[in-house]
Amino acid sequence: MAPEALVCKECESRYPLEASYVCERCFGPLEVSYDFLDLDPGEARRKIQAGSRGIWRYADFLPFAERPRDPLEPGLTPLVRAERLAERLGIGELWVKNDAANPTHSFKDRVVAIALAKARELGFQTVACASTGNLANAVAAHAAAAGLSSYVFVPVDLEEQKLLATGVYGTRLVGVHGTYDDVNRLCTQLCETRPWAFVNVNLRPYYSEGSKTLAYETVEQLGWSLPDRVVCPIASGSLFTKIAKGLDQWIDLGLVEGELPAFNGAQAAGCNPVATAFAEGWDVCKPQRPETIAKSLAIGDPADGVYALDLARRTGGAIDSVSDDEIRDGIRVLAETTGIFTETAGGVTIAVLAKLAERGDIDPSERVVGYITGEGLKTLDATRESFRMFEIEPTLEAFEAELEPVATR
Repeated sequence: MAPEALVCKECESRYPLEASYVCERCFGPLEVSYDFLDLDPGEARRKIQAGSRGIWRYADFLPFAERPRDPLEPGLTPLVRAERLAERLGIGELWVKNDAANPTHSFKDRVVAIALAKARELGFQTVACASTGNLANAVAAHAAAAGLSSYVFVPVDLEEQKLLATGVYGTRLVGVHGTYDDVNRLCTQLCETRPWAFVNVNLRPYYSEGSKTLAYETVEQLGWSLPDRVVCPIASGSLFTKIAKGLDQWIDLGLVEGELPAFNGAQAAGCNPVATAFAEGWDVCKPQRPETIAKSLAIGDPADGVYALDLARRTGGAIDSVSDDEIRDGIRVLAETTGIFTETAGGVTIAVLAKLAERGDIDPSERVVGYITGEGLKTLDATRESFRMFEIEPTLEAFEAELEPVATR
């Protein structure tokens, strides 16, 4: 079992396992292909269960001949049975995959761990990224742990919490006046002129493989079985499609039985190119200029948007968008019913989940998994308007006057 080549998703041209991300023939995206001819499903399961307490337990399905060393191994985050949230929304069986429980409190730790291991393998000394926040945190932290230099490029108006949680690791943090798409274009140009490993540019084929580990963990934590429906946020579309790739891999290899679940994508109305394309029946996503509180999803020209559209349509899912007020409600209802405090991207997921339930799209017999991709402490401003604290004098009379009327409402 080993990675064997980079393969174009469009024309299937093959390339060496190097720092390359686009096909020279058709300009399609490259992804890693594997040789699984000698895989025994039962032995693979046993090896996984005897493995590390993180993503490297799935090393045989990741783009390395040998398991890399990793001082900040992410993964094996909680899959929570959300009974009170299910009851609130009118869903039969609901699970929440809380990926805020990673080293830098988002799913980006998974993809960065893969990308930095590949960067070291290929001999890079400097890593970099274009980010909407969570990736910036992860690249800065993992580079520091690995002893690599790093540059992190972000829109200058990101949430302060994410900026502070990036700069603390000693990275060179560069704020760019413009949207994420402007930042990404700059990084693509720098990638051609600097000997750096840009995790989501020239290392993107490896980087994106990290998202498959969310699929593997879901299957393992559900007792080696599949959900019936997945609800997942969409920014570039990579996470959405790679979860499906991970599930497909294990179905094809016999590690789990069943069919691919229905895939429901979640976007913010202020940046919803994929949801718009789905609603209009388009095969391409028209670029948008983002304006939403969900800054981690604010990618107006999503690289994997067309693949996300195809996945939703062929699995009987959908791609929906929700307003900023609905996002805030999603954050609140998740916290109130599960004790999980999510950032705005998770609020998008829960708000879309509520919309699906209200619309009657979810059958009562379905097992649903919703993905929470980041920690609420990163986007505190989104909940500031709803914050309330009772202020009283230190007397029993003051407490009774202020709080007892509230308790009887």
